[in-house]
Amino acid sequence: MIKAQDKMIARRADTKARADFATWKMMVKLNGASSLPAEALTFLASYKSLAETMAEAEASEATIELIYKSYYVDMGGTGTAPDIKSMPKDPIVDTSNVMAFKRPSPQPLPAANSSATKARPRLPVALIFICLALIYVGIRYFLLQ
Repeated sequence: MIKAQDKMIARRADTKARADFATWKMMVKLNGASSLPAEALTFLASYKSLAETMAEAEASEATIELIYKSYYVDMGGTGTAPDIKSMPKDPIVDTSNVMAFKRPSPQPLPAANSSATKARPRLPVALIFICLALIYVGIRYFLLQ
């Protein structure tokens, strides 16, 4: 049985291997192979030798598998790297004390008509200002005469 942490490492290693291999192939096409690290050049050399004996897609997958296994060990995976294709696509369920994050269900938006009937009508700012001015003038006129 593969632990959840090893599954997460395996998925990260596979994603990184696929991204790195695509980047390396593009760098070679753009004549930038001299700037690649030695590890990348080694994997690309093995890709070229595999491409001579099998189809390009199969050679790519085989090379990605080699890169994946290397990354799995480098990222701290224990044992042999699990087969990514056989792992389910469902989220990883960890049986430890960590709760899996679930998105809350979306709340329905209130309809435009129902929100208009429930909301109180707002007084315009100018009307409030006029009322305050009248109160002030009234107090000045009647009380301070």
